[in-house]
Amino acid sequence: MELKCTVQKYDWGKKGSESSVAQLIKAANDDIKILEDESYAELWMGTHVNGPSFIKSTGKSLEKYILDNEAVLGNEVSEMYGKSLPFLFKVLSIGKALSIQAHPDKQLAENLHKLQPNIYKDPNHKPEIAIALTNFEALCGFRPVSEIQYFLKIIPEMCIVIGENVAHDFIGTDEANSRIHLQKCMQGLLTHHADSLEGQLLNFLERLSQMDECSREELNASLFEKLHADFPGDVGCFGIYFFNWVTLKPGEALFLAPNEPHAYLSGDCVECMACSDNVVRAGLTPKLKDVPTLIEMLTYKCESGVTKKFNPTRLDDFTQVFRPPIEDFAVAKIEIPPDTMAYNLIPIKSAGILIIIQGTIELSNQSFNKGSVLFIPAYEKINLKILNNNVQTLMFMAFTNI
Repeated sequence: MELKCTVQKYDWGKKGSESSVAQLIKAANDDIKILEDESYAELWMGTHVNGPSFIKSTGKSLEKYILDNEAVLGNEVSEMYGKSLPFLFKVLSIGKALSIQAHPDKQLAENLHKLQPNIYKDPNHKPEIAIALTNFEALCGFRPVSEIQYFLKIIPEMCIVIGENVAHDFIGTDEANSRIHLQKCMQGLLTHHADSLEGQLLNFLERLSQMDECSREELNASLFEKLHADFPGDVGCFGIYFFNWVTLKPGEALFLAPNEPHAYLSGDCVECMACSDNVVRAGLTPKLKDVPTLIEMLTYKCESGVTKKFNPTRLDDFTQVFRPPIEDFAVAKIEIPPDTMAYNLIPIKSAGILIIIQGTIELSNQSFNKGSVLFIPAYEKINLKILNNNVQTLMFMAFTNI
């Protein structure tokens, strides 16, 4: 069944036809007009109330269809999650940085929803995986202790904002005692005095402009300058010296566990997560910030950005599967080379949602091309005919990790 899915036009999205989201929805829907001055940030595929999908042929919501046909989820999924799809599938197209944020674990999500339901609108955790479609950049997890200490030593402007005594204590700590001192650094950084912050950011910008190229590269000057241009006076600009700056090539992935700080910076990706929209923000955003919650919830686990990359396992010549250490979701990347006439998807025990990124297929005597989104019931045998076999066919399918 083909789905009609919701587009989110958040300010950080790429504009007009530069956006992969816009390109996908236009390719699958001739009647849609892309507005070049609008942001096309996210395509949501699933049943979440903030962006539900609908069956294209009938107009019925996917949520209602599942409620009326529970068997499509698969027996194990129904037993674990009831009559609901446990994941939310997305495509993101990022023009400027998303907020520095983290997503709560299950227990914290339940507490936040109970205490502030107007802000945290569901009680679910939100682990997520991002698989790059283009070159992709993100801040992800805390840097190794030694790297943060080094930046504190050579950026006195940041130490002034944090509090020089707090910064000095972290510089002098060892790995075993780093957590409490790192938390104090984040407390100082995120609860700064606004006037002091703005002045020190400008002082640092001026100093960067006078440095030689080698020193600028060491301090990630181009990234700092871009973030400050997009978010002037924002504390998140100094965040790049606490968080790993990770780059992905197309096909590479990041897995973000609950309570892990991160911020997507640029590029396009497929993203899958537990069915939640809970976000705790603290920087690089004009939106609501919940600094006390973020400071309390973060893991403060310091490790190299390389450890954040998440590798798939190969099922056959054409399919790789990203299986994170949670049950809510997994994602298959299906890459069919040119001159291939047909391919049978590997059957799965749960419902799945499949999106075509490139190519044209035929399924049940109906053709689907780039941008088409299909709902696939559990246990369904899917025999694909490849119609445009002069190009590589690229698809992604989200399903429950059981």
